Amino acid sequence: MRRRARVDANQADFVSRIRKYGVSVLHMHTLGRGAPDLALGYRGANYFVELKDPEKTPSQQKLTPDELQFFENWRGQVSVIRTVEEALELIGI
Repeated sequence: MRRRARVDANQADFVSRIRKYGVSVLHMHTLGRGAPDLALGYRGANYFVELKDPEKTPSQQKLTPDELQFFENWRGQVSVIRTVEEALELIGI
């Protein structure tokens, strides 16, 4: 049986803030197997993002082995972000 997916403390605030810019948000952390935390949709494009908490130490922000494997094998876009500002830059707002 798979452990319950962990959610960083900043995720709820991040989602609330990013939606104010008209960005769609799909929670994907429950998929497991290293899937990114969120899918963001904006102006017909999709962005997979792994959200890390900038309040944690750099070692606590590292990708897990499953996340690393996902990033290495995924043939589409996927990014690590820490802030709403990073997300806005990624999607071009």
